[in-house]
Amino acid sequence: MNFTRWSARLPGTQRRAAARRTDRAISTAPRPARRGENKGDGSGEAGAQDGETGAQDNERDDRSDRGEGAVPAARGGESEKPPEAATPSIADCPVREILGRLPALVALTYGPEHRLAYVNDAYTTAFGPRPIGIPAADACPELAELGLSPLMDQVIRSGRPRTVKSRKVLAGGSYTVTCLPVDSPTEGSGVLVFAADVTDHAEAAERLRASERRQRQTAVTLQRSLLPQELEQPDDLRIAATYQPGGTEAAVGGDWYDVITLGAGRTALVIGDVMGRGVRAAAVMGQLRTAVRAYARLDLPPHEVLQLLDGLAAEIDASQIATCVYAVHDPNEGRLVYASAGHLPILVRDEDGTVRRAADPTGPPLGTGGWLHTSGTIALPPGSSAVFYTDGLVERRHEDIDEGVAALERALSGATGTPQVVCDRLIRSLGVTAEHDDDVAVLVVQHPARTGASAELFHNAALDLLGGVEAAPRARAFASGVLASWRFSPELRDLGVLATSELVANSLQHGTPPMRLRLRRTDRRLIVEVTDGDDHLPRRRRAETEDEAGRGISIIATIASSWGSRRTPGGGKAVWCEFALPS
Repeated sequence: MNFTRWSARLPGTQRRAAARRTDRAISTAPRPARRGENKGDGSGEAGAQDGETGAQDNERDDRSDRGEGAVPAARGGESEKPPEAATPSIADCPVREILGRLPALVALTYGPEHRLAYVNDAYTTAFGPRPIGIPAADACPELAELGLSPLMDQVIRSGRPRTVKSRKVLAGGSYTVTCLPVDSPTEGSGVLVFAADVTDHAEAAERLRASERRQRQTAVTLQRSLLPQELEQPDDLRIAATYQPGGTEAAVGGDWYDVITLGAGRTALVIGDVMGRGVRAAAVMGQLRTAVRAYARLDLPPHEVLQLLDGLAAEIDASQIATCVYAVHDPNEGRLVYASAGHLPILVRDEDGTVRRAADPTGPPLGTGGWLHTSGTIALPPGSSAVFYTDGLVERRHEDIDEGVAALERALSGATGTPQVVCDRLIRSLGVTAEHDDDVAVLVVQHPARTGASAELFHNAALDLLGGVEAAPRARAFASGVLASWRFSPELRDLGVLATSELVANSLQHGTPPMRLRLRRTDRRLIVEVTDGDDHLPRRRRAETEDEAGRGISIIATIASSWGSRRTPGGGKAVWCEFALPS
């Protein structure tokens, strides 16, 4: 085994060899006579001259140590040429000593079979003695465990070093290994395997990854627990939603959605995205979702809900920005009334496959403040579908987000089936996988076109009330005839007529024209609603024994399944009540 050729490449070996040759030349050169030296036996002069010679020798030794070469020793500035230094043997080569003392593991192989030629002490300590001269696959099975066999073949073929990081062996421990090409005049091409023990670093990294996995799982659990466990299903809509957290390398975000039934057949649809990652984003999302449900119970217009959310988001965390879309569907109007705070536009697919994008108004994200949100509308006729989504579905690196929205429109135009089928198809079409780099939330709302027997379960009837003493009797007669034609039981018909009488009487006493009575039947409930031009909302109160009025709303609350009131967009109010139909 010849270390000479490749040992010269190691830093420091050339300088040490040169210094050793210089020292050998100085020690073998004859000492020249000094000028005026007495060659006799004068001991005094000889002693002085010996002292001067010793000082000069020390000076030469110092200069040699500094790498300045040999000090001239001949008279008249002449110097003697040192004898040629012999090529050091393997035993004298300092490379073996260097490699033997390295804390890293070193092995040297030669030939296409990678026959083992050398292992250092650190290698022997780690894996035990290894026989020399046989293929490394037999002599060093740990190299195969590290996956180095094909790597060593590549090094010999290409003549370029290769490195693998943090590989484990069965005996325990992790190593980062570099394979370097070497050449030998006698053995030919070979590979120097240099393995650094990184077990401590690998274990620390694994502990960090385990901690990150636990934190991510905590955030995912919190996120899912804050999302609706079961979506409310309104009478007139079919709804499905999907939430998919980002891949294992991505922290969980704050995507969320919700469906809120408002009464009288109306439904609020919400989707939002908190700009952040981890438990903090999920916690902020939970607070916003809870606030949206509370504000929705006030039955406010969409832009007023976002206005309240904007102030709340700033109070929760001024540095936490969130986007949101809040929309309300009224089956009597066949449209969505919505407001957007920095969120992506709603997409609506008509029955013929045409896809429409909700236009402005879109305000800034929640938490920015200083903005007055406004509401817009988009038609949602029977047979159409609406899609709400977060940016994780359409946003890609190095790609404009409008291109992602356009791709979603193309996918939606051909998406048919149940809402859940549409959700799954959109996610597949947009290339969202388990390793996606961002959270994705999708909410699909379908307004089905009903025909046949299903259509017979849904009816609407309305009557304009002109006021006067004849308004209440006329409203009772209208309600009695309509409810009878809908084949309700006598008990439910009587309750419906009583509720109509109380709501109309309340509107006649406290409201202003125009007044309108609306009756609506679905497959699950009967809805009675009266609107008028006064925006003062009624409230339930306890009537005293001597009071002649104030019992109408109490009667409604007693006989109906639920009741409520809200302000209408054009001014005025609507008061309604519902009766659940027997299943």
